[in-house]
Amino acid sequence: MTIQPDRPNRSMLLRLINTLGRPLAKNGFSFLRLDETTLLNKACAQTGLDDFGDDSFREALQVLLRAFETEAQLSFVGRICVHGDSVRLLSNRLRMVADRRRHPAIAAEVIRRPLFITGLPRSGTTFLHALLAQDPAHRAPQVWEVMHPSPPPEQASYASDPRITTTARELKWLDLLMPDFETVHLIDARLPQECIAITSHDFRSYTFESMYSVPSYRAWHDRQDKRPVYEFHCQFLQHLQWRCPGQKWVLKAPSHLLALEDLLQVYPDAGIILTHRDPLKVLASCASFTEVLRRGFSDRLDKAVLAQEVLERWVEGAGLAVKYRQDQGDLHRQLFDVHYAELLRDPMSMVRRIYEFFDLELTGAAETAMERFLLANPKNKGGVHRYSLEEFGLNTETERRRFQFYLDYFGIEPEG
Repeated sequence: MTIQPDRPNRSMLLRLINTLGRPLAKNGFSFLRLDETTLLNKACAQTGLDDFGDDSFREALQVLLRAFETEAQLSFVGRICVHGDSVRLLSNRLRMVADRRRHPAIAAEVIRRPLFITGLPRSGTTFLHALLAQDPAHRAPQVWEVMHPSPPPEQASYASDPRITTTARELKWLDLLMPDFETVHLIDARLPQECIAITSHDFRSYTFESMYSVPSYRAWHDRQDKRPVYEFHCQFLQHLQWRCPGQKWVLKAPSHLLALEDLLQVYPDAGIILTHRDPLKVLASCASFTEVLRRGFSDRLDKAVLAQEVLERWVEGAGLAVKYRQDQGDLHRQLFDVHYAELLRDPMSMVRRIYEFFDLELTGAAETAMERFLLANPKNKGGVHRYSLEEFGLNTETERRRFQFYLDYFGIEPEG
C-alpha cells in the first residue's frame, strides 16, 4: 500500500521550494521572465509558427503581465507556472490559427442552441454541468481538449486521445501546488471544463482575477466590450466541434452572469440556466476557493482584501441576475432558474424539469449515464470543504442585508 503524504507536508514542501527558488527569480532566468517578447518568441519557437491571428489579445496580455509583475507578488513556483501557462496559451493560439487556415471548413461550423449554465459561483454550476454532460447527445468541452485543442479532436479517437493521458499527468501538479484543491473543485482530464479556460486563450478572462491578485487588470477587463471575447469563444467551439460534433453544447461559467447581454449577441438562440444559492454561503465558499487557488502562486495573501474582491464582484453578479429576470422580455423561454437546495435534494428531478423547459429529449441512455455519475460522485467525494465568513473578516448580518434584495427576489432560503 502506498501512503500519500498529508497536505501539511505538501504545503511545507511548496514553501521550501519557493524559498530556495527566490534567488533564481531575482537573477532573471529566462524560464521566469514575464515580458511579452520573451513569451511570444518562446511560443513561436515551440510551434514553428508565427501567426497569432487577431492581434487584439496583445493589449490584454500586456496589461496582465504588468499586473503580474507589480501586483500579484508571485512566488518562485507561481512565476514558473504563469510563464509556462502563458506560453501554452500562446502556442495553442498559433496552432489553432494554423489549423483554421489549413482547414477552412472549421469556420463554417454552426453552434446551434447552446445551453449555458451560470449564476453565483459555488452554487452548483460545476455539478450541474458535469451531470448534464453525461447525456450522450450533449457536447461539453473536456479539460484535456481545452488545455490542448490542436489538432482538432476526432470522433473516432475522442475517448483514447493521447492528450488525455498528458493532461492527467499535468493535473497531478495541482496536488502539490494546491493541496486542498480536490476538496473545493471537481476536476479530471475527462470532465467538462468551464468557459473561462477557453477565453484565457484570448487573455480577456475572469480566470486571472480568480487565481491571482491583479486589481489593475481586473479594472481594465471590466471596462472592455465582451462581445469579441464571445466571438473568440465561438471560434474555439467551432474548432472542437469540426470533427467531433454533438447535438447540443452544454457550457458553464459563473462569469457569464457578468456579460450575459454580450453572450446573447453572439449566441442569440442560447438557453440560459441561472443557479441560485444563499449568497452568504457563496461568499464564504468562493473566498475560501480563491484562497486555495492563490496560495500556491503568491508569496503573500491578504484574506481581507481577497474577500472584498469576491464580495464586490458577486454583489454585482447578484444585481445582474435580478436585472436579467426583470428585463427578460423576449427571453422568457430562454432563462431557467435552478435553486441549489432543490438541485442537491433531487438532482434527477431537476434534470427532468430542465429538459422539459428547453424541450429536450431525456433518453433512457442519458438517465442511466447520469445516475451512474451520481453514484460515482457523491457530495464531498474529495473531502469536506470547511469555510466561514468570519475567517475572511466578513460579518454575517452586514452581508445578509447587502444581499437581501437577491434573496427576496428569487425566494432563496438562508442555509444553516
